[in-house]
Amino acid sequence: MAETIDWTSHGVMAGLLLTFAIAHSGLAALRPRGEKVLGARLYRVLFALVSLPLAAVLLIYFFNHRYDGSALWNLQGVPGVGTLVGLLSTLSFLLLYPATFNLLEVAAIARPQIHLYESGIIRITRHPQAWGQILWCFAHFLWIGSSFMLVTCIGLVAHHLFAIWHGDRRWLAKHGAAFLALKERTSIVPFQAVLNGKQKLVWHEFFRPAYLGVLVAVWGFRALHPIASQGFAQIPW
Repeated sequence: MAETIDWTSHGVMAGLLLTFAIAHSGLAALRPRGEKVLGARLYRVLFALVSLPLAAVLLIYFFNHRYDGSALWNLQGVPGVGTLVGLLSTLSFLLLYPATFNLLEVAAIARPQIHLYESGIIRITRHPQAWGQILWCFAHFLWIGSSFMLVTCIGLVAHHLFAIWHGDRRWLAKHGAAFLALKERTSIVPFQAVLNGKQKLVWHEFFRPAYLGVLVAVWGFRALHPIASQGFAQIPW
């Protein structure tokens, strides 16, 4: 007799992702008005107080249910797959680097601002965070291969595709002509601007302490991964 699969967690994860997307992108859209009322630092604190708990719930629920549903494939025993997944995961975090350049702003110690960058990874793609998330999804979907992971990836990628449009819209509202000039010289698709001759990679821009910090953080995440899995498993979600 075929085993009956409980798809409840798939719907819960989709709902959690939608809730996070609405809260995160909604607060980003309201930032100009919110900063006028609360100030830049206090609004950043409010943003964190909403986003971080939602992200924590997402992370815990993901850990506890990542193998739910139907197993679409299992490549974990195939030689080289683990190494490929590790490399792609590391690269995904390196693409998320811009926030690490302004940690004081992220923590609201310094006044948070909306920056226009045109150096380092931005020469490759104007939206490295989105591509970092897409790479993370591809790597983990390859490794886990479950229908729950498929739902998670669809939700995360959809959110970041929206974030690409939303981010460009907010930059345009904030910087006007300066952003239009940047948009002309950069690309969403990785390396498109380089291949079109609009950008030229400057390798010394990639030698920054922030990259080393990201690599150390990735190493720490990998080392703590088993401990986190065991800890999260104790939470009955």
